[in-house]
Amino acid sequence: MIRPAPAAKFRPGDAVRVLTTEKEGHVRTPAYVKGKRGEISHVLGTFPDPESLAYGGNGLPEKVLYRVVFRQADLWESYEGSTADALYVDVYEHWLEPAGEEG
Repeated sequence: MIRPAPAAKFRPGDAVRVLTTEKEGHVRTPAYVKGKRGEISHVLGTFPDPESLAYGGNGLPEKVLYRVVFRQADLWESYEGSTADALYVDVYEHWLEPAGEEG
């Protein structure tokens, strides 16, 4: 279910990069996308912060969640599949930054 996110920083089509921040404990951002460039596919809405909930917190403030599409060839160094192959990953806004125009 897509929920409203009026304060979303990014919009579909925006180029983003996943932060490389190292954080101990439970995070919902897969290590294999850290530092990688993708594109916002959908703004999914605002949800309680799972990094807070994992440790008994209340999940507030809620965080904006995005569906980000990554080219498989950008994720896996020796990827031999089609250049059109993509992977969609749900990533919270606090893990994203604008990627700019570079490849």
